[in-house]
Amino acid sequence: MGETVDELSQRSTEAANWFSQNWPTIVAKAGQIVLILLIAFAARLLLRRLIDGLTKGSSSGNVPVLLRPLRERAPQALGQLLSERREQRARTIGSVLKSITTFLVYGTAAMMVLAQLGIQLAPVLASAGIAGVALGFGAQNLVRDFLSGIFMMLEDQYGVGDVVDVGPATGTVEAVGLRVTTLRDVNGTVWYVRNGEILRVGNSSQGYAVAVVDLPLGYGANVDRATKLVDMVASEAVEQEPLAADVLEPPEVLGIEKVTAESITLRLTVKVRPGRQWGVQRALRAKIMAAFEAAGIEPPLGRWLNSPTGSIGSAGSASSVSPVGSAGSVSPGDPVNSN
Repeated sequence: MGETVDELSQRSTEAANWFSQNWPTIVAKAGQIVLILLIAFAARLLLRRLIDGLTKGSSSGNVPVLLRPLRERAPQALGQLLSERREQRARTIGSVLKSITTFLVYGTAAMMVLAQLGIQLAPVLASAGIAGVALGFGAQNLVRDFLSGIFMMLEDQYGVGDVVDVGPATGTVEAVGLRVTTLRDVNGTVWYVRNGEILRVGNSSQGYAVAVVDLPLGYGANVDRATKLVDMVASEAVEQEPLAADVLEPPEVLGIEKVTAESITLRLTVKVRPGRQWGVQRALRAKIMAAFEAAGIEPPLGRWLNSPTGSIGSAGSASSVSPVGSAGSVSPGDPVNSN
């Protein structure tokens, strides 16, 4: 028992002597570690505020630096919509950048603290490199999804509410994440598309859209008269509500788009707000077809009517049968099928 007490006393004396000899170094190292942590905290705070400044305008009319290309590509009539879109992108991009800067700052600080403690960094970095390579091989699809999501947001390829075609699916964007984009198609089906699988994007809602209205005419119709009537009816329609709120520029009659064995097709185009092209198409088509009927302009293959006997026939004969593509059938250009 006496030997044990002597050993403890000796060890205590040695520890006290070591501390008395090395306490300046210990205090210096501790101070350096505290200083490193304080600098890391201050650097993280400064970088986060810098990111906020880059992704948020100081006023409603000031376009953030990272989001300026969007304003340059879009008409001024979409100011409110673009403002909401910028805010959404700013929040997402800002969150990603803040996470990256936090990881880099605190990771660098951890390496510096280990160096102050006398730990060799080369083996640590080598082990981290090997682990990173193994993780990269095992989760390369996940990494690709995240990188694709980041670039899609930075380039503003699409946002929530846009109607897009991403290849595997087409529909309205309901959510944009770093890994997955969520779409809902016209049938109500929700599609979850990995960002790494999206090779090309067709956006029908960015900046502006074009409502394209194709109008079939019979060969007996006066094309010049029909063209003037289309221009007049469309110009009057877009100046009245509810179309006036969606139309950005006056309608333009392009003329004859195509000639087939059954009909001559006129094409009308109108530049409208994004996502409103289909509603404008339906409204204009209904008004113009009603004007054609009132003006007696011949539809394709003559006018097909229901005869008093219940059979389908032309205006000149109640016994003939309506062919495919006539007004008695549903054709690809009919307002029932088209958007």
